[in-house]
Amino acid sequence: MADTFDLTLVQENPTVGDLDGNAELIRRHWQESIPTATDLVAFPELFLSGYPVQDLVLKPAFVAACGRRVEQLAKQCSVGPAVGFGAPSINDGKLYNTYFILKNGAVAAEILKHKLPNTEVFDEVRQFQPGPICGPVEINAARVGVPICEDSWSEDVCETLAESGADLLLSVNGSPYYRGKMEKRVMNMVARVVETELPLAYLNLTGGQDDQVFDGGSFVLNQGGELVHQLPLFEEAVRRVRFFRNETVWQAEAGHLATLPDDWEQDYRAMVRSVQEFVHKNKFSRVLVGISGGIDSALVATIAVDALGPNRVRCVRLPSNFTSEESMLDAAAMSANLGCHMDTVQIDRLQKVVGAELSELFSGLELDQTEENIQSRLRGLLLMAISNKFGELLLTTGNKSEAAVGYATIYGDMAGAYNPIKDLYKTRVFETCRWRNRNHRDWMSGPAGVCVPESIIAKPPSAELRFDQRDSDSLPPYDELDAILEMLIDRDLSCLDAVMAGYDAKTVKRVERLIYGAEHKRFQSAPGVKLTERALWLDRRYPITNHWRDDELNGQ
Repeated sequence: MADTFDLTLVQENPTVGDLDGNAELIRRHWQESIPTATDLVAFPELFLSGYPVQDLVLKPAFVAACGRRVEQLAKQCSVGPAVGFGAPSINDGKLYNTYFILKNGAVAAEILKHKLPNTEVFDEVRQFQPGPICGPVEINAARVGVPICEDSWSEDVCETLAESGADLLLSVNGSPYYRGKMEKRVMNMVARVVETELPLAYLNLTGGQDDQVFDGGSFVLNQGGELVHQLPLFEEAVRRVRFFRNETVWQAEAGHLATLPDDWEQDYRAMVRSVQEFVHKNKFSRVLVGISGGIDSALVATIAVDALGPNRVRCVRLPSNFTSEESMLDAAAMSANLGCHMDTVQIDRLQKVVGAELSELFSGLELDQTEENIQSRLRGLLLMAISNKFGELLLTTGNKSEAAVGYATIYGDMAGAYNPIKDLYKTRVFETCRWRNRNHRDWMSGPAGVCVPESIIAKPPSAELRFDQRDSDSLPPYDELDAILEMLIDRDLSCLDAVMAGYDAKTVKRVERLIYGAEHKRFQSAPGVKLTERALWLDRRYPITNHWRDDELNGQ
């Protein structure tokens, strides 16, 4: 009879710092696996502490508390399968990203992460020490190699594990979502399988943590890169995988392959999940959205309703004398489509009061952007007052295009605690609204059918801070602007590259100037979910004071 090894993959959602809650998830799933006679119940990287733990892990008291939970779990999970999970640990006075395997009431193995990522949102080099490459762990019939996340994104750790006698690889990860990430994961893991000729189980987190959403999507590959198990994206899931040895080769039995949605649905689900997680984990029950009748606030309100349901979302119109009747009607229609409550608070009288108070100081000066920004800041003031009074989390509504060029008002429309569309360019805002109007899924708490009225999608974007204002008065057309931004920000190309791609040199230089000039605004902006490889926070860390400009165009 062939040897077998049963591995239970637990694709779950921890909370950073909730050691008791995370430990209970570990204990409960371990307890539920006992009747299945599995050999190892596996959880992702740093599951006990939550991930990313950031500088919380630099507190000795926190790491000591993690150590106590590890000892408690070893005692609680003593009779039954082995259990594996990640947690920080201190060895010889050094801090490590560690993967613990508990068995028979004790710590059977401590695997130390060897490769520490220091790109994008990852900052582990300044937090942890790199550990030596640890060998495979013998668990019943199999020798299991455990590369921790980054350890399996290059060849040396997995090759060393194979050379050390591993029968299979268990890659435990805290891999956050961005568009196209799933394909990269699979391609990298296929490379490891081909190089080592070992089957590999890739296990990832789910859930949200501040600006990151972990999309799960765990999978199992056999030799040659054959996909034999695929867990769903953005959902908690448990999968038991049986490996068997046929002569000298270990393989995984084939199982269910979950269908993966396209990029549009993945992005939208990431935004919805991010709101759910931010609200729940920060102990709010309701959210508040200031709606203007424009497309950005319409999309944010729709995301909020899909995340929480219409009864947990308050929409507020704050019209001025510059607000068009069309926008008033559009905001009302959108709220009605979503089925959520809408309030209206006029700012006209407040504008007059502020204007009167400043009239002497501003005497002899022309009306300009100052008066426009006062309107935006009055709205921010009122929305924050409503948020405070009713305990509702204020969602802000600025998109990536606006954030990139500073087309936003500090303490005005930037006011709020969280922004689900922060990493979504304006052109994708339009397309995402169209996608949502055509599609409905069972994980959406909002209604099927049209949520964002076509009149909102079709009309020219405007801040409506003066009569007949259009975004195009101040910015290039959004399709042009977004293409330039994608080159300068997402791909780090030069201004000359953008001109060579066909864009006007003066427009490109103007966009560059706006990008660098708005750094102080982005520094103060609310967090928002990462959707691309270059989100405007940890992925792109620029100085606020910065006199450098790209001079390849020689003053064009």
